[in-house]
Amino acid sequence: MSLQVLQPQYNNLLTLWEIYKCLRKNWTGMGYKTVEFEEAWKEYSKVKNAHFVNSCTSALHLALATFKMNDNWKEGDEIITTPLTFVSTNHSILYENLEPRFADVDDTLCLDPDSVKKRITKRTKAIMYVGIGGNPGNYFDIKQLCYDHGLKFIVDGAHMSGTWLKEINGDGSGYARIHAGSDADAACFSFQAVKNLPTADSGMLCFKDEHHDKLARKLSWMGIDKDTYSRSKGGNYLWKYDVPHVGFKYNGNSIMAAMGLVALKKLERDNSYRRSLAKVYQKQLKDVQGIRMVVIPWECEKNSRHLFQIRLVEGNKFPYTHLRDKLINKLYTKDIYPGVHYITNTDYSMYEYGRRYTKNATKISNQLISLPLHLNMTRGEVHKVIEVVKEVMSE
Repeated sequence: MSLQVLQPQYNNLLTLWEIYKCLRKNWTGMGYKTVEFEEAWKEYSKVKNAHFVNSCTSALHLALATFKMNDNWKEGDEIITTPLTFVSTNHSILYENLEPRFADVDDTLCLDPDSVKKRITKRTKAIMYVGIGGNPGNYFDIKQLCYDHGLKFIVDGAHMSGTWLKEINGDGSGYARIHAGSDADAACFSFQAVKNLPTADSGMLCFKDEHHDKLARKLSWMGIDKDTYSRSKGGNYLWKYDVPHVGFKYNGNSIMAAMGLVALKKLERDNSYRRSLAKVYQKQLKDVQGIRMVVIPWECEKNSRHLFQIRLVEGNKFPYTHLRDKLINKLYTKDIYPGVHYITNTDYSMYEYGRRYTKNATKISNQLISLPLHLNMTRGEVHKVIEVVKEVMSE
């Protein structure tokens, strides 16, 4: 059987039972299970508000649309962002005719605070922070920059379901344990099929302030001021509503929420297993010549370990670009299929204007490879991957 870089795992019987409840109730759309899932996510992550939507991309767009409308942002205002991410992060900025302003990354693969600081202008409204692979990077430094400059702190937590951080108390007496994104102005999470909390596809938008949450709920349902479920409570369908805004069709549904409720119950256990596999990779590969590990800061109490990434730096007789291709092709011959997360967005024609500011991201992007890591893997399969990596790196 082939070994994929990412692969979902579902508890089929429990998931089907939760879906059956929706069918038995004759309610598969927004409401019912979506409300249950929102409350369960709030209880788990300690976010103040949670709005279940149909994807993380929708959540990102809704966050920006809500801030733009509520806070009077103008077209052309800037959002500082990373090029080392999936394109949906930066596309969501363009959806609102805002300007993605690229800053560089550091050895955590996340935004470099020094680079970010240099990129702030009078038109900057927010920083979009991506915790790639579940790694928080210099999360608190970026948060402080937002506070210092009056910017919104928006967390793209697509990979961060189950990433927990240690935040030092103000008096230095200890630290508080917080879930990534729970202290952000807005945080967006992905529950797509191969993410740590898998449905088929869905996401969660979590605002710090309730008035932003209320506006986003209208915008996600075509701008309508009352959703179908709330108009149906008590057994009577209250048909009349107003449409104060142009909105979108971004609402989540109860089938996806039912899947999410089951997955959430085992998220901590699943992430623990991911970390155990990652430790095997880390122990066996950290001293291999030509391999550099991704830096994870001490503030990260628990990394969700959505990905296990390594950097192939120059070593022996091959430059890293050649070496990565060689390793990938060798893994293919063993029916092992790694990934690359990600090609720097500034390699795409529409974002190439940011290349001059993101030289480290370009270099790292050419070095990165994601090794298989998912719940269906055994430790024996991890060692199989390691053997191939070591073989190629020793040639």
